[in-house]
Amino acid sequence: MAVINIMALRHSAFYAPLLMTIKGGYLTKLGLNPVYSIATPDNPIDKNLRAGTAHLSQSAPAVSFAALEQGETLDIVHFAAINHRDGFYLTARETNENFKWSDLEGQEVLVDHLFQPYATLRYAMHINGADFDKIKIIDAGNVEQMDQAFRAGQGSFVHQQGPAPQQLEHDGLGQMVASVGTAIGPIAFSSLCTTRSWLETDMAKAFMSAYQQAMLDITEMPADKIAMIIHDFLPDIDNDVLITTLDAYKKLDTWNADITINSNSYDNLLKVFLHSGYITTAHPMQRCIVKP
Repeated sequence: MAVINIMALRHSAFYAPLLMTIKGGYLTKLGLNPVYSIATPDNPIDKNLRAGTAHLSQSAPAVSFAALEQGETLDIVHFAAINHRDGFYLTARETNENFKWSDLEGQEVLVDHLFQPYATLRYAMHINGADFDKIKIIDAGNVEQMDQAFRAGQGSFVHQQGPAPQQLEHDGLGQMVASVGTAIGPIAFSSLCTTRSWLETDMAKAFMSAYQQAMLDITEMPADKIAMIIHDFLPDIDNDVLITTLDAYKKLDTWNADITINSNSYDNLLKVFLHSGYITTAHPMQRCIVKP
């Protein structure tokens, strides 16, 4: 059985379609033995894809913008959607039944500083009439450090990807008050990427068949059945919390049977990044995205 090396930029229930593809037996049925690893600053995705030590990776189309801003031609492209929505939430320390985005102004907020969730939070506030620059932003470090800081009493709000906010609410430490995905709508948020040359291989064709079937199944399966399949990948998350998280993402229309990264979602991504100042021009979609 051939080994297929799959990497991820981040690991969470938000990427359930990829976890499902690996854990649900879809690849092994096609003669592929998946080996899954998480990127680190010292072991990045692009280095592994170019070296062939990874065949494909979970990433985001926006990862390409830095190179495009420098006028580079990309050898790594995004070929299939994972999430069609932003998967981050805001959790308030105090009960807030009538949350408005302007409630964040003047408050200490633990903000995820990875460039994309940072940009989408800014944009969500903008389109809801609130001023991002009036937040007292706290950079507490990585996702684990952010969670620990909020649990230790730092900040009035925290900005996290599921299932971290659902776990906080389950533990009685806060109330989820807003979804960035609901606020900004469809967007080319996260994707699968690889080299152009790997996409021409039989392994790539087999992977796409497996991934498409896993995505179809995940859109139709109830959350508890999905949780049963992928929970081994997320052993530190309470099973009920995982089910709640998956159900929320399904209701948000985060996952779609159509795995194409479409022009509408890409155009919305451009709006977010132009507003944030991360890019200076609307880069053509075909420079970083190919059809699955």
